[in-house]
This record gives sequence, C-alpha cells and structure tokens, in this order.
Amino acid sequence: MVPNKILNNINNSSGDANMACSQSENGFISSFSLFPEKAVQELLQSPVQGSDDHLIEFSETLRTVAKALRRVAEGKASAQAEAAVWKHKYELERERHLQFENRGKSCPELQPDHDDMRTNNPVNQHTPCNETKERSERCCSRNGICSHEVLRDGSPGSDSKMIRKASFKLSWCCKGDQSDQQKHDIVSFERGNITTAQRSSKQISLKWESNPQTVLILTKPNSVSVQILCAEMIRWLRQQKKLHIYVEPRVRVELLVESSYFNFVETWKDDKEISALHTRVDLVITLGGDGTVLWAASMFKGPVPPVVPFSLGSLGFMTPFYSEHYKECLESILKGPISITLRHRLQCHVVRDAAKNEYETEEPILVLNEVTIDRGISSFLTNLECYCDNSFVTCVQGDGLILSTTSGSTAYSLAAGGSMVHPQVPGILFTPICPHSLSFRPLIMPEHVTLRVQVPFNSRSPAWASFDGKDRKQLEPGDALVCSMAPWPVPTACLVDSTNDFLRSIHEGLHWNLRKTQSFDGPRES
Repeated sequence: MVPNKILNNINNSSGDANMACSQSENGFISSFSLFPEKAVQELLQSPVQGSDDHLIEFSETLRTVAKALRRVAEGKASAQAEAAVWKHKYELERERHLQFENRGKSCPELQPDHDDMRTNNPVNQHTPCNETKERSERCCSRNGICSHEVLRDGSPGSDSKMIRKASFKLSWCCKGDQSDQQKHDIVSFERGNITTAQRSSKQISLKWESNPQTVLILTKPNSVSVQILCAEMIRWLRQQKKLHIYVEPRVRVELLVESSYFNFVETWKDDKEISALHTRVDLVITLGGDGTVLWAASMFKGPVPPVVPFSLGSLGFMTPFYSEHYKECLESILKGPISITLRHRLQCHVVRDAAKNEYETEEPILVLNEVTIDRGISSFLTNLECYCDNSFVTCVQGDGLILSTTSGSTAYSLAAGGSMVHPQVPGILFTPICPHSLSFRPLIMPEHVTLRVQVPFNSRSPAWASFDGKDRKQLEPGDALVCSMAPWPVPTACLVDSTNDFLRSIHEGLHWNLRKTQSFDGPRES
C-alpha cells in the first residue's frame, strides 16, 4: 500500500507539471518533466512495507508517464520552431518580392517607352553623348549581364567630383566560339522525351565597354616583399596606364614614408567612404593569399568590383596570378575581355530570442568562405536545430556545423569531411563538425534555399558563430542564425578559365590524388 504522503507529492508534482506546460509557450520547457521524475524517485527511495509486484508495476507506469510528458514538451518546442520558420519564410518572400519590384524599376527596358515624347521635346533630343550613355545603360539581359546590374552605382548627381566608373558587360561564352553572345541550353519535348542540345560551358566573360580609370590595391600586412611589389605596381599603373590609385590608410602612410612621390595615392577616412568605394573603383587588386581576398570581399557590403588576386601567400585557391608577371597580367585584364568566376557569398542574420519579429535582426554579415556554429569553450555537445525553408533538416549534436559556399569548400568544410565543389556550382554546403553519429554525412543544398540554425531552449550551453573565421557572436538558447545566398557575388579574374584554375589549385595546393604510378612490369591478364 502506498503512503498518503507520497501520493500527495505525486499529485502536487502533476499539478506543477501542468503549470510548466502552460509556461512552455514562453520558452520554459526544460522544467516540464522534472516534477514527475522527482516524485518517482521519492516513491522508489521511501521505505514501503509490503512491496510487491503491483508497486513495481506502478513505479514503471510513473516513469512512462514522465517520459510521455517530456515528449509532449519537446513536441511543443518543435511546433513553435516550425511556426517561426513559416513566419520567417513569409517575410523573406515578401522582401524578395520588393527587391524584384525595385529591380524592375531600375531596369531601363522595363520602363515605358517615351521615344515620341523625346522627339517632340527639343530639350530631350538625342545627342551622340546621350546615345552612348543609353547604350551602356540599356538592359542587355538577352546577351549577358550589364555592369549596372552587378554594381549599383549611386545617382549621377550625388557627387559631381566623383570619378566616372568604367562600364562593362558580362556574357556567357562557349569554348571555340568567337561570339560573345549568350548560348542557352535548348530543351526539346518532342514526342514526350526531354533532351538537351548545344549545352554551353557557361564560362563568364567580362568585356570592358569603357576603359577602367580607378584601381584599389589591397595588400597583406607585415610583409616587406609585398610592400616593395605594391610600390612598384603603383608606379607602373600611374606612369604607364594613367590610373587613379586607392589604397588602405595604413599602406598610404607606408608609401609616403618611403617617398613623397606617392602623394597622388588616395585613401578613405571613415566607414561611410568605404561603403561608397564600389561607386568609384573599377578594379580591385589583391597582393597576398586567400585571406587577402576574404578581406577585400568583406570591405564591400554590397556590390563588388572585379578582383584580380595575385598569389603572395602560403596557400591560394583563389589567387591564380603570379606576381612575377604582374605587368603582362594587368595589361591583358585592362584590355579585356577576361574570364571571371562569380564566387557566391552567404548573407547571414542573427535573430535574437528577444526579437519581437524576424525584422528585428542584427546587421547582416556577408561571408565568402563559410559561417561556423560551434560549442566554443564549452565541454558540452553543441545542440542545434536546423531547418531548410519550411522543412526540418536535423538536430546537430557534435562540435558544431559549417555552412559553406562552394568557394569555401576547400577550406574548413574540407577539413571537416566535406566535398570539394567547383566554385561556379550554385549551392550551400551543410557540413557537420565531429558529429556524434556515424550516419551524419555532409549535404549540398541548392542556392535558392534559406537555412535556419537555432539553439533550442533545452540546450545545455550556448553556441558561438564565426563568419569567415572572425566576428564571433554568442548564440544563447532561443537565438537563431539565418543564412541565404547573397545577391552580390565576388567576381574574380581567371588566369585561364574557371575550371582550369580550380583544378590547378587543388593539384598544386592540396596535391590531390598524387600517387606514384603503378609500374608496368608485373603480372598481366592473359
């Protein structure tokens, strides 16, 4: 027979569990199932006379009830997270719709044609200068991508002293074809069969429509050889090409210490001028390794000018140009056309638990390689709930998770067991870090999805997010990290073409599949 005191404790704990259930909507679900288990432990540890099989069966029933209550709590937490994901998806779709509307307004071909009005109005009659301007600004989506679609310049009257940017056009090109016109994949549905023909290589070519005038040079710090090369390159670009040169404030100070000749070199003073760099700079030159390319990309929070990366680091997957031949390389690039690789970036938002809605996010962060969510200094496993659009993906239990671009597939993701992916393959790599599961394999998601990684309320410890290896942010239980493909890629120039540069980088940088060839003398099939 069970003592009345213990039964009262069980009844009281059940009431407390119901109270915890009502509080679970506010996020306090971790205490949901503690009270029934306490009552069970007190029942099992109390000295009860005449214990028999019925009492053992009763205690097992109580354990089952406690487990069921815990499952209900976890189910409610999952339902709350799913509701938040649906809300987030709606807001993203709404924001994307507004962006498309704004893009349609900015594209000249989508505006009404007022040729008759211009003809009748003598003030607006065409001049050779106006015709050239209209041709350069006309939307050429039929043949490629215009520079005004890649680099959104400010309004023409915003700064009368601003140096006019060079215009260019990006187009798809095929190997062995001299035309720069775009070739589409032709899909045939004849007799119900789907076939493709005339598949192009989809290599992107950049052709200048006006000569570049301004160059930004970014260098690896604390390197004497880089400083010497930078000074030599600036002299050559100024004397031979008559270009305007921008450098970092640190580099300008170093140049002026060397010689007062470099007084013509320009720089910036504050973050506001940095945010306007893309409206002034035609070309970005990096002298360093992949880290210098990452630094260059992080300076541009929106559109990025074409980047020419010279290899002066220890390991470079994105730096195909050799500094010894910089004159020949820059001659070819300034003349054009050149092959480029559009390296996609991830746009990341941190949504705090205290936020009233999905719009209350911190400033978006753009990453070229990867965003990492790990356990930091905690000794506990990282517990992360992952969602792809409106679908639950998995719960990560391990050291952490890597969300990587295809350009970053040869970085941290590769070390964690992820696959190497061609940088022009549009996708997001989903790579776990030391998962506590033998069946947890990496994934590659399509580029159009939105990934949401949330720290659940029942997590034992917070998580830490780092963006391209810096700017670490702590994620408390209830906080979430939302990642999607950014609309502004990083266009990097190719030495040969995108595929050739990628294969050369993994052969030379990683010695991929390097093995001594099997000798020809030995047993053979008869």
